[in-house]
Amino acid sequence: SAEQELPTDFVLQQNYPNPFNASTRIRYRVGHAGPVLLAVYDLTGQSIRILVDRFHAPGEHTAPWDGRNDAGQPVASGVYVFRLQAGPQSLERQLVHLK
Repeated sequence: SAEQELPTDFVLQQNYPNPFNASTRIRYRVGHAGPVLLAVYDLTGQSIRILVDRFHAPGEHTAPWDGRNDAGQPVASGVYVFRLQAGPQSLERQLVHLK
């Protein structure tokens, strides 16, 4: 029986495309099953949009972002931070939204 090798690392890739206008995709990998939070923040640290907030199996995952906030309104052009949290681990990167 060939067991599938599961990744044991924790990776947050740069979104693509970046900069983006209509939508972008964020790819990430978690090494262990557990709750995962992926959210977009403005540069003051205010939460703009929660993209993922659920239990994840280990492996590769992708989350789209359409440049809207949690209320469904388009956000302004500018630099935003996206942060991935899984248990005690956390990674963040910046992205650029252009209208």
